[in-house]
Formats: sequence, C-alpha cells, structure tokens
Amino acid sequence: MITVKKIDDRTFEVTVADETTTTHRVTVAPAYHEKLTDGHISTEKLVEKSFEFLLQRESNTSILRTFEPPVIGRYFPEYETSIRSMIK
Repeated sequence: MITVKKIDDRTFEVTVADETTTTHRVTVAPAYHEKLTDGHISTEKLVEKSFEFLLQRESNTSILRTFEPPVIGRYFPEYETSIRSMIK
C-alpha cells in the first residue's frame, strides 16, 4: 500500500507498506510536474503513480529514501513515457 502525505507544495512523504514498511521523501519541481502531466493530475497523484511504476520494477526497500522524480529516469529510461501513458 502506498500512502502519500503532502509536506509542502513540492515535498511529499511516501510510505510503502509491504513486508517491510519504508518511508521516502520526494521533491517535485512544478515545471517537472507540468512536463509529465500537462496539469491533468495532482502532484500527489504523480508521486503515487511514480511509486506504482517503481514497485513494478523493484522492491520498496530498494527505492531511494530521498529523491526527485527525474532520478527515476536515470535508472529506468522508460519512466517518463510510462508515466504519461499511466495518466491518460
């Protein structure tokens, strides 16, 4: 289960409850949110969808504890394309 808690307009605390529960801090730049979503979904929803994407590829214990979404694309080049298709 993925829980996204808004800390401020750019920062979110994400808890992933699985065999081991993990907590992550994600910072999303407004320009990056707009680039990926064209404003069709909230930043919170983008963060949630990003974790769904990550959890399809690795365990929650392997996900970085603090990051910005563009980092995901360094590990998984298909990230931006996948996210765009997930929100349509």
